[in-house]
Formats: sequence, C-alpha cells, structure tokens
Amino acid sequence: MTTLTEPGHLETVQVHFDDLDALGVVHNARYVLLLERALSAFWTERGWTFDPGAADFGDSFFVVREFSITYHAPITRPGTAAVRMWVERLGSSSVVYGFAITSADGAVLHANGRRVQVKVDPATLRPSPITGRAREIVSQLLRSAA
Repeated sequence: MTTLTEPGHLETVQVHFDDLDALGVVHNARYVLLLERALSAFWTERGWTFDPGAADFGDSFFVVREFSITYHAPITRPGTAAVRMWVERLGSSSVVYGFAITSADGAVLHANGRRVQVKVDPATLRPSPITGRAREIVSQLLRSAA
C-alpha cells in the first residue's frame, strides 16, 4: 500500500458513474484513465497545453510504450480517488512512471503499476531527447531525488 506522505506527486481524481461496469465496480480499463487524468492535471498545472499549435508541443509529444498494472481492491462507487505518481527512471528520451491508485484517504490500495513513455518528434514519430523545461519538471518526480 502507499501512503499520502510518500515521495512523488499526489493528485485527486474523480471517479465517475460511467467508470463503473455492469458489476458496479470500476472497469479495469478505467484505471488507465484515472492515471491519465492525474498526469494531465499534473502537466496542466505546470503550464502545458497539449496544443499542437503551442511552441512547446514538441516537448510534450510522448507515446506510451508499456503499461502494467496490478489490481488489489475494486473501487465500488463514484467519488474521489488519489493517484500518487513518481518517476522511477528518466532516460534520454523515455520516462518510467510508477503509480498507485488509492482511496482518497490513502487507506485502500486499489491498483499500482508503471507506465513507460517515449518522447517522439511530432514530424518523424522517432524517439527524440527530453530537453529543457520538460526534463526539469519530470526530474521533480524522480523517486531518488525525494
């Protein structure tokens, strides 16, 4: 289990009614969406727009290479959840995020895992170096830096 005081960044996300499946639990694929909501909020809070017309768009053009998740306890109702994320490794063109999705108070671990992203050049779709402000922001999440 993770606690709310561990290193990394903690983001509160909304679990919506339509995230639940016919059994009344959050559908397994929606946990990916919860992490995506948390990552989007993290980057948006730091000024990223994810707009192809923005000057820094090339610095935010990442694709997911790998995603793994382990489920521990289902989320059974709409409301809030907590997503703790950190960076396990920062390479020249890749980032390995670790994450844990818990109850809002951190008492219940719902799922945890890792997500590997590769920065690619928007024109060529080939890996390209993470530089400048993007590298600085990602570095703030490095688990070893905490």
